[in-house]
Amino acid sequence: MAAYFQLQAGEAELGELAEQYWQKAGTKERQLEKAAFEAGAAIRQGDHSLINLEAIVRWKSERVVHYLIGNSEEKIRRALAVAAAPESSVRLAIEALTGLRGIDIAVASAILSTIYPEKYAVLDVRTLEALGHARHDVQFYEEFLKFCRHLAESNVIAPQGELPGPTPLHALERALWEWSTCHADQQVPV
Repeated sequence: MAAYFQLQAGEAELGELAEQYWQKAGTKERQLEKAAFEAGAAIRQGDHSLINLEAIVRWKSERVVHYLIGNSEEKIRRALAVAAAPESSVRLAIEALTGLRGIDIAVASAILSTIYPEKYAVLDVRTLEALGHARHDVQFYEEFLKFCRHLAESNVIAPQGELPGPTPLHALERALWEWSTCHADQQVPV
């Protein structure tokens, strides 16, 4: 059964919501996001190190950074090599990353979104809420990506120029997150 997504915000609101997200982000959050996308670019270019993985994980979920120590440098290098390989399928990339201690689908999606911001979006509670859904598994993530890519490719939101991850897909993530935080007190259908 295919997942169903329903955009909770109006398409016309997305650009403004993405901008509000960035404006509301504190200095620390902005620095963490910038460092994460720099690390993602380094991974894409072949630097499959713990330092780069840690920068991304710290941005997405600082509380799980200490779990990374339980992974050997070699295991991290292998997982990041698979994730960064342009020919890797979504499933293969997610499975390689979730094979690391401390990495779940949400964090794996964040890692992938920093390596290939034009191709991947972060799957998290806020973005799912903004799409009227709350289930996580690899097949769900593939369907989520398909939906988000379709929205981004339909030009309902523009890239945010000089911000980290300057793609329509990442601007959409910011907009979805912002919509969810603005509507946190309202019930969303699941």
